[in-house]
Amino acid sequence: MSSPCGKNLAIFGLGAMGYSLLELAWRKRTHWTMALTGGACLVALCKVNQKMGKRKVLAKSLAGAGCITAVEFAVGCVVNKKLNMGVWDYSDKRFNLLGQICPLYTLYWFLLCIPLCPISQKLNQMK
Repeated sequence: MSSPCGKNLAIFGLGAMGYSLLELAWRKRTHWTMALTGGACLVALCKVNQKMGKRKVLAKSLAGAGCITAVEFAVGCVVNKKLNMGVWDYSDKRFNLLGQICPLYTLYWFLLCIPLCPISQKLNQMK
């Protein structure tokens, strides 16, 4: 995998599969748009963690949670609001924004990013 495009494609595929499996374990269902979102998020997390270099894992996890939440909001506005696919709805969660994001899930993304930091470091080192 010598090209950056091939490496990003492999990371995307890993994120797509990984997030789909996580959703199946958590919600007992998933949606094809979540596979695409998971892939995009893992590629973004690898880039963020690479740019943050030697910063502490908690700082990287906070940045990662912000990144995932931003992607979740953008995808949610298209998939759930515009296309009415009904993939998720956080309307019942406190302090939600348009039912697409909420602080509780941002906390979950933060916690998920803690083990993803060393994983993304290894992925960034792939040739």
